[in-house]
Amino acid sequence: MKTNPIAKVIVYMILILGVLVFITPFIYMILTTFVKGAYSLPRPSEVFSAVPNLDNYEVVWTKNNFFRFFLNSLLVAGVATVGSVFFGALTAYAFVRFTFPFKEFIFRVFIFTMMIPLVLAIVPQFTVVKSLGLVNTYYGLWLIYIGGGIVGSTFFLRGFFEKVPKELVESIVMDGGGNWRIFWNIYLPLSKPALGTMAIFAFSGTWDEYFVALTIIKDEMMRTLPIALMMFQGKYASNWSWIFAASIIAILPVIIIYIIFQKKFVQGGMNEGSVKG
Repeated sequence: MKTNPIAKVIVYMILILGVLVFITPFIYMILTTFVKGAYSLPRPSEVFSAVPNLDNYEVVWTKNNFFRFFLNSLLVAGVATVGSVFFGALTAYAFVRFTFPFKEFIFRVFIFTMMIPLVLAIVPQFTVVKSLGLVNTYYGLWLIYIGGGIVGSTFFLRGFFEKVPKELVESIVMDGGGNWRIFWNIYLPLSKPALGTMAIFAFSGTWDEYFVALTIIKDEMMRTLPIALMMFQGKYASNWSWIFAASIIAILPVIIIYIIFQKKFVQGGMNEGSVKG
């Protein structure tokens, strides 16, 4: 069946228009960071005539301990990402490999907890963290982030683990391997696309999280970047060059994580060729 050339051109034009609409505000933000002292939103003529420089980025990086807050977020998001993906993978493996009472009921409870809005869960979460003496510590923050991330990772990874060929598992069992070897050498390598996808979601979700971090962390020097960014915007609301520069710095790690794990995104046929017939 031949494709109508006119229809094809129209589709491409719509796609290009959509891309332009999406990236134009982002380009405007980047170009505004090159303008010195933009105390009001600059006009397009001012933005496009600005000479690229890193002056505003240097100022933002050194003001109000922005660098410290950036490192705090890297630590919090990094540990939370690794923890939620790893423990989620372990939990998904348990649901796939083991038989235990009320297995499907427990899994459905997992799914149900994903539907609870974060705002409604803050009070009970804070109560638990406070009872454990973990308020104003990263351990309390990790407990919430990892605990919440395990649910999504388990739900997502279970479907991938169920597709792992049983022949591979049986070969490990025949060689005397246990569950840990099966999990580490079979399930994880064959699920790299799903693990990469979950790593992106877990990192971006934790990196941008604001309410839980604001509730648990009381020490200003321990606060994460989203809180620091709100404080920065409140203090320098009239300087759009600094605000946009701070925002660009804040989203860079998410972009880098996406670039690193983009090849691991969910792909079809992840187990093709793993078993020879």
